[in-house]
Amino acid sequence: MDPKLHPRQALYGAGTSTPALPACEHYAGTEARIAKAIALQATLPFDVTADCEDGAPAGREREQAAMVGALLAATPAGGRVGARLHDPAHPAWRDDVERAVGAAARRLDYLTIPKVADAEQARRAIAFVQHVAREAGRSTPLPVHLLIESQRALCAVWALAALQHVEVLDFGIMDWISDHGGAIGAEAMRSPGQFEHRLVVRAKTEIVAAALAHGVVPAHNVCTVLDDADAVRADARRARHEFGFQRMWSIHPAQIAPIVDAMRPTADAVDTAAAILLAAQAADWGPIRHAGSLHDRASYRYHWGLLERAAATGAPLPDAARTAFFGARIG
Repeated sequence: MDPKLHPRQALYGAGTSTPALPACEHYAGTEARIAKAIALQATLPFDVTADCEDGAPAGREREQAAMVGALLAATPAGGRVGARLHDPAHPAWRDDVERAVGAAARRLDYLTIPKVADAEQARRAIAFVQHVAREAGRSTPLPVHLLIESQRALCAVWALAALQHVEVLDFGIMDWISDHGGAIGAEAMRSPGQFEHRLVVRAKTEIVAAALAHGVVPAHNVCTVLDDADAVRADARRARHEFGFQRMWSIHPAQIAPIVDAMRPTADAVDTAAAILLAAQAADWGPIRHAGSLHDRASYRYHWGLLERAAATGAPLPDAARTAFFGARIG
């Protein structure tokens, strides 16, 4: 075996892991705020989602979708950008897709569909999105993010995660709690209740389990605290380490850095993963001994996934690992 074989080639089975996406997804609904967020991408790795739904002005659906499509179409290549449209049951749904996706199909990195009801509705919605994207000149499928915001959607979460072109499952905690008709108190929309209420914990763990089983990224809900970076960081850390979420929403520019910081692997974990993978590559990807422990392809896959997440979140990588594994990216 070639000792310089890349992990994506050597670790067969690694391709079923979740995509290495930026750990923060920032939502903005006005032209000025979307443009400001896109400019911030030069300083931090995060996604920008232009909002045509809850974060947009009511009663101006057509104008909002047209603005989002035109703005994203004109955005230079670089940072990842997406859009959230109205849900498939909304009267503006098809017009949103035709205006936003029709204009920006080639530039969009993903499209978020909120309030999906079940797998069949989502399948039809995804098919329509792909049709419009192809007609607009896109040559590859457009990745889709699905928002779980109701009890009905949670019941279908495994089927939703299995749908073609789904890249992310998002948890919309506030709509999901509202869907319970008062059975869950408003305190469960924020910490510590959002990590302790039995029904919310069940929803989060089910979404993460379904997503990871299908190679889909689970994304955590917003933190509604806007002026306390430590609170945002604490929420992101709990979401990542206690529940397995690999991504989290931001609704204010001040939340971006704490989320990215909390979601990225630690420096010690990155150094350990790099050392193990470099030694494995030198050993033709056979078993090795590292720090007194045995490692083989089973643990190599874990450490490769961690190193990919580190790279996607902008964490510093040892020079040797960056050169060996990310100098000429494969796959």
